[in-house]
Amino acid sequence: MSAPEIATSGAKGIKPADIGRLIIGIFGIGTSGPLIALGQMAVPVAIFWRNLGGALFSLPFALRSGEWHRMSRNAWLWSVIAGVFLALHFICFFASMRLTSVASGVAITAVQPIFAAIWVRMRGAKVAMQVWLGMAISMVGVLIITGIDWQLSTRALVGDLIALLGAALSAAYVISGGHVLREISTTTYTTVCYFVCAATCFVVVLFTDAPIIDYPRYEWLLVLGLIVGAQILGHTMFNQVLQRVSPTVVSLIVFFELPVGALLAVWWLDQIPPAGVIPGLILLLLGSGLVATKSASLQVDQVQKND
Repeated sequence: MSAPEIATSGAKGIKPADIGRLIIGIFGIGTSGPLIALGQMAVPVAIFWRNLGGALFSLPFALRSGEWHRMSRNAWLWSVIAGVFLALHFICFFASMRLTSVASGVAITAVQPIFAAIWVRMRGAKVAMQVWLGMAISMVGVLIITGIDWQLSTRALVGDLIALLGAALSAAYVISGGHVLREISTTTYTTVCYFVCAATCFVVVLFTDAPIIDYPRYEWLLVLGLIVGAQILGHTMFNQVLQRVSPTVVSLIVFFELPVGALLAVWWLDQIPPAGVIPGLILLLLGSGLVATKSASLQVDQVQKND
């Protein structure tokens, strides 16, 4: 998270074109979880190709800005650090999608603002009562979800815990990016991050026996879906809207990834969440929403769900 406080303006005055972009973005990122769950490609390999594709797509726009020559050594350093955190977040998110349900994994990953608020408190800033309340509500939701999943299988519980770690790494990624976005645009920053993320996962692949190319056409179609859906239509649309719409509004709209992803998981995977999980999902999103909207304690410069 970067230093400037986010605006708290509502959705009033949003242009129809931006509303359209937000809707496209929601459906874009909503496809991520189900597509990951459908695939069998090794996790670091899938992340490598997804981010390489996203980086190559955004590279022409970043080059056009001409910001590369103006980036300080500090900006490069934090961009690389953010890219590594992004890779670690993706590894956790992808793994969780294949271990637990899409609904549970996406919902638990959504507690990222809570970890960011904890970081703000560790830095000595005052955390408002609304934030503490949101944390408490979200944690109750997490306990309900993990408790139900634990009763179902140890595999699902492990997936939930990995998703929680992924949320913390997502917060670390966004916090690191805050050090960079004071001097360069989102396009240039994300291009660097995607390349670093891809390179990090490529190194991970080298230490495994996983093939990097030898996969059936079906797996490549899923990777293409991740690049076009989550990476381009999702993140790109949100980044464009952030130039004109309050990050508070955008960050809350991103929470709609859960119902979209859950419905697609029912359709594509016949994956129906247990009834006992539903209250936990609602509490978790409600609590995270309380944290995300308290701009005095939580600052967000960009929305990157990178899931």
